[in-house]
Amino acid sequence: MLEHGGNLNDAVIRYGIARDGWLDLSTGINPDFYPAPELRPDAWHRLPEASDALAAAACAYYGAPQMLPVAGTQAAIQALPQLRLREHGVARVVVAAPAYAEHAHRWQQAGHAMREADYADLPGAVDTCDVMVVCNPNNPTGARVAGEVLLAWARQLAARGGWLVVDEAFGDTTPQLSVASHTGAQGGLIVLRSVGKFFGLAGVRLGFVAAQAPILDGLREWLGPWSVSGPAQQIGIAALRDTDWQQSTRMRLLATGERLQRLLAAHGITSSGSAMYQWWPEPNAVAFHDCMARQGIWVRLFTRGAGGIRLGLPPDEAGWQRLQQALQVWREQTEQTERAERTA
Repeated sequence: MLEHGGNLNDAVIRYGIARDGWLDLSTGINPDFYPAPELRPDAWHRLPEASDALAAAACAYYGAPQMLPVAGTQAAIQALPQLRLREHGVARVVVAAPAYAEHAHRWQQAGHAMREADYADLPGAVDTCDVMVVCNPNNPTGARVAGEVLLAWARQLAARGGWLVVDEAFGDTTPQLSVASHTGAQGGLIVLRSVGKFFGLAGVRLGFVAAQAPILDGLREWLGPWSVSGPAQQIGIAALRDTDWQQSTRMRLLATGERLQRLLAAHGITSSGSAMYQWWPEPNAVAFHDCMARQGIWVRLFTRGAGGIRLGLPPDEAGWQRLQQALQVWREQTEQTERAERTA
């Protein structure tokens, strides 16, 4: 199983700091989560039948003509390679990288001919694959691909029976990038959306897939009955319909995302990302991760390639101050090391 952010139990064991002593910045999840409403008693008692109200709320919020609720986009990420294999056989798959590692892992695990490609190389890769997977905006780098470019790629792939899978899990603060509204007209275009990130409800395990009916029908059959719990359905409907909360949260996240980027820049770090996280290719990524952890701050370490660090948003002003102090410790430590190397 791959390692992901949010693995705070590992931090507790490795560094011996009690769980409540950590500032967890290892995910890109909104720390100011949606206030879940009180649930009806039957949410716990009844089998969770498919909810037309939930699907309609998702279509209205994401702008898609039809959507399938799933138990988090992870469920779809695991199912789509299997569905493609059953219906079309082994595919040539290109996954944009670096990105959420589960995409490449699951396509490879299913037996497809998978390779990863840098975002800059994607235009030339479209003609070499049957399936392309793109995170937009990308997690962790924040790289973006314009909607018209994605739609052109989708048309190229669909012409030969291919798929373009666009993971928009972090797309709530950049709605102008979304291609979900085009899934009804564009065959082979599959868009993934998540309630866990923007709404801060990762524990609810709720996501959605937008695509044409044959793909959604195949995915529904593959996932089986009762795939989304009753509590998740009720909470999801409330969150997706609450336009006032959505608007104020979007504005706040855009502002705090800029604040995080400025804070990093003030400590000599040039980063990129989205409103909910920042990332940079840190040459001393392991040392930075360890320095933060020893101060009780858990960040996301990437060791593939040149290595990198991703930071999520602090939950409160105390968290911001704590991060600022930890970054200062890192900067002083780095400067001390550089001085020692110059005099050696």
